[in-house]
Amino acid sequence: MHKVQQNVYLYSRIDPMKKLLTLLVLLLMMGNVTAQISETVAPSYIRSIVFTQLDEDFGNTPIIPLGEGLRLEFDDIIGDEADYYYRIEFYNKDWTPSELSKSEYLEGFDNLRIASTGNSFNTLQLYTHYKLVLPNANTRALKRSGNYMLHVYDQEGEEVFSRKFMIYENLTQVRLAIVRPREVKNIPYQQTLHFSVHPEDIILKSPSQSVDAVLLQNANLKTAITDLSPQFTSGNQLIYRYDGASSFLGGNEYLSFDSKDLRAATSSIERIELNQLYHHYLHPIRMRSLEAYTYNPDINGSFLINTTQGSQKDLEAEYVWVHFSLQAPQVQQGEVHIYGSFNNFHLDESTRLTYNSFTERYEGARLFKQGFYNYKYVLLTPEGNLEEGYFSGNHQETENQYTALIYYREPGGRYDRIIGMGTANSREFSGR
Repeated sequence: MHKVQQNVYLYSRIDPMKKLLTLLVLLLMMGNVTAQISETVAPSYIRSIVFTQLDEDFGNTPIIPLGEGLRLEFDDIIGDEADYYYRIEFYNKDWTPSELSKSEYLEGFDNLRIASTGNSFNTLQLYTHYKLVLPNANTRALKRSGNYMLHVYDQEGEEVFSRKFMIYENLTQVRLAIVRPREVKNIPYQQTLHFSVHPEDIILKSPSQSVDAVLLQNANLKTAITDLSPQFTSGNQLIYRYDGASSFLGGNEYLSFDSKDLRAATSSIERIELNQLYHHYLHPIRMRSLEAYTYNPDINGSFLINTTQGSQKDLEAEYVWVHFSLQAPQVQQGEVHIYGSFNNFHLDESTRLTYNSFTERYEGARLFKQGFYNYKYVLLTPEGNLEEGYFSGNHQETENQYTALIYYREPGGRYDRIIGMGTANSREFSGR
């Protein structure tokens, strides 16, 4: 199959604005070492970042038991076999830098090149695929529970992207229940979490000051609820029965498309064109915010790389321009975006849709590697607030996966441990 030359797409490693922003962040860190650290967003030539537990095919932010492994995979669609390196850093519960030295949380070495690489074949879009497994022969173990970040940088030492992950210890049982909000007006729209912490192999000293909980909906750190202290204790149990403070908007089930077959239209793909690369045009979607809830199974915003065009999906899966179309009145203020873990729930120009007054639809296209993807249409307000339910609605019945992480810093301690993790699904709604 003839391969399209990469210079058609004008991807470049040179990003002056990114370099300037990186310098500003470094200066801020030099002046204030307690500043929270955010993830570095991957540039346009880095695609299809999969960061998950070793035995999972898809997932969002990895949350793993102490002693388990991780897998990072990504593509460089410039395809010139560039060298990339990785570094692992440990952080406090609020993502400020920890005072621990590297030898205290890491056994072995980092600052090493990602050695497992391969070039795509039988594809129109050239790319180089990279894979990193942790632990490995050099980075032998991560010794502490808590917050970590994996930093990937190039041969010039400039950070290309970073991703957060968490490691927990099974020292407590965390029991979650999904209940109705106390305020009647919120019952149709919200899901509230009540939970309790039951220490097993640890004695918690001064828990009202030393223990904090973080709640995640569908493993999305950007919408996390943080800094929840126990409301009261019962024996050695810690009880959390907040209302608004531990409530999430229910949202709606994610939309999806499946591009594993390049040449076959599906229930989500209306038509297919070939113009240098394949173009998949999705069926237009109408607003669901005023409609009653309808169950539609999803994978809670995640994605899975897959292809029927070859046996090695990492190297033979093609890149496809996916065209989105939303039937909705024009929004007077704010931006309309597609949203999901395909790019770590990040909004940028590649996810933004523009209004077409002729078709009366919001339209846009983004480059995706073949596979199954969840997404939804969201509104970004001028104030920078994300309204997930503006186009799709919020429903108490929506299926969501919830996670509670319990952080503990013993009096006089130097770092924040994660001493327990609990999960619950809104399908297990208790109705209390």
